[in-house]
Amino acid sequence: MKLEEISKIEKAEDKVTAIYDIFDESTRLSTKAAQVEFLTTIRQIEKHLKPGMKILDLGAGTGEYSLYFAKKGFEVTAIELVEKHVKQMKEKIHPDMSLEVFQGNAMDISRIEDISFDVVLCFGPLYHLAKEEDRMQCIKEVKRVCKDTGKMYFAFISNDMVITTETMCYNPGFIKGETYNPDNCKVEGILFSFHTVEECRALLTDSGLKITAEVAADGLSELLADKINKMDDESYKLWLDYHFYCSEKPEFLGASNHLLFAAEK
Repeated sequence: MKLEEISKIEKAEDKVTAIYDIFDESTRLSTKAAQVEFLTTIRQIEKHLKPGMKILDLGAGTGEYSLYFAKKGFEVTAIELVEKHVKQMKEKIHPDMSLEVFQGNAMDISRIEDISFDVVLCFGPLYHLAKEEDRMQCIKEVKRVCKDTGKMYFAFISNDMVITTETMCYNPGFIKGETYNPDNCKVEGILFSFHTVEECRALLTDSGLKITAEVAADGLSELLADKINKMDDESYKLWLDYHFYCSEKPEFLGASNHLLFAAEK
């Protein structure tokens, strides 16, 4: 199925499934450049993790975060919409892991009891929910199942940076195309949902959450992917340390394809 055909699918669940029939989520984080997002996110979560904490991974993809924390000995529950991803995740579970995997929609996780998790990850759903009320419902569910003393982590794709990477890395004609609106500098009408930094803040605060951290999860990694992927291990380690340093600076937040927000009740 072509991207133009997918964009015409009305039912959100069917659209997401069709998207990942084209995009291979299982290999998305396989390069050094792509790993920057994963390692930055892990670093932020582990600042607050303690032994015995229960983790919910909502919109778990093929299980990169779920499997990582399950291997570390945490009790993890993963919920993922795409059936193919659920099967791929289950195939990677080892007997010594405490990892339950369910297929489900992030807007209705009624199978999960109220205030039952110390940490809730929401790293995929907000990429795909086009309607404001659906995004609010998703966050409401995250808030419901998180303990009163728990931490919630939300990932967004940055509207402002995606314009740069699309134009400079993939499609020079993007800046003149129909999906970019030069009047408001917004990306519109394509398969993913994009947010400015201000829109991310508003969505979370309007949901009654307190934002505790704002992080440039991958920074310039997609823009500079070819150069980062060619780095030797020592250079890559030093680059990661530099990125971590930049990632929490407010002035770097807009220069990142992926944004990570941590929040509390």
